[in-house]
Amino acid sequence: MYKSIPFKDTELSYQKLGMGKALVLVHGFGEDGHVWDQQLAVLEQSMLVLIPDLPGTGKSGRLNESNVDIADYAKALIAILDAEGIDSCCLLGHSMGGYITLAFAELYPERLVGFGLIHSTAYADSDEKKANRLKAVELMDQYGAGAFLRNTIPTLFAANFKKDYPQIVQAQIDQAAHFDTKACQQYTLAMRNRPDRTSVLESNPLPILFVIGTEDVAAPLVDLLGQIKLPLYASIHILENVGHMGMLEAADAMTKHIMDFVENL
Repeated sequence: MYKSIPFKDTELSYQKLGMGKALVLVHGFGEDGHVWDQQLAVLEQSMLVLIPDLPGTGKSGRLNESNVDIADYAKALIAILDAEGIDSCCLLGHSMGGYITLAFAELYPERLVGFGLIHSTAYADSDEKKANRLKAVELMDQYGAGAFLRNTIPTLFAANFKKDYPQIVQAQIDQAAHFDTKACQQYTLAMRNRPDRTSVLESNPLPILFVIGTEDVAAPLVDLLGQIKLPLYASIHILENVGHMGMLEAADAMTKHIMDFVENL
């Protein structure tokens, strides 16, 4: 079931399904909440699942302000929890959603019973990646977000998966074809300007889930191996021959890892 609430000067939409422990799943850049559909079908049977469309994506309106920060998207999540009367939840974020999850954990630690990074990192962008983000904004100015995502989405999948399941890759491209260009530029600059948040992981007393793909070029295994040692309690799952899109590339394994993590909180 989709619900909507006012947020800043726009409307924020999210799916709410199931009953029990509260789990919030946050999508990444170039996606909307439907990227979690294969997990939702199982998870909603045993827990309360909230899946927002981040501002500017899916059914949610774009933030009409300049200098949008990753923390602004974390504030959108707290607005949903407040509207639903949920005191605490488990928060899991994919890619950019992981950056938002870390910002949330920094701002509102008392509202979490656990959180996780799904193909995501606490590191800030390197200088090279920051330069590439600016190039991406320029390309979206010229060609629009849909054209930009048509070229970038295939790079997120492992090579064998792209060959074996081209229809799944194409479906992701198709759903991104009409994405709001200004919203995607907001996301890109917010990601570029986010700080290093490894301090959020370091000695954190909350259980933290890490899901990592061995073929992930966007959140490489080598980068994440240094982060998984930082929290006091980490649940670590490395998906072999999987790229950046484990929700689709290894859907059943992803569902199991999420379910086990939430049930053990």
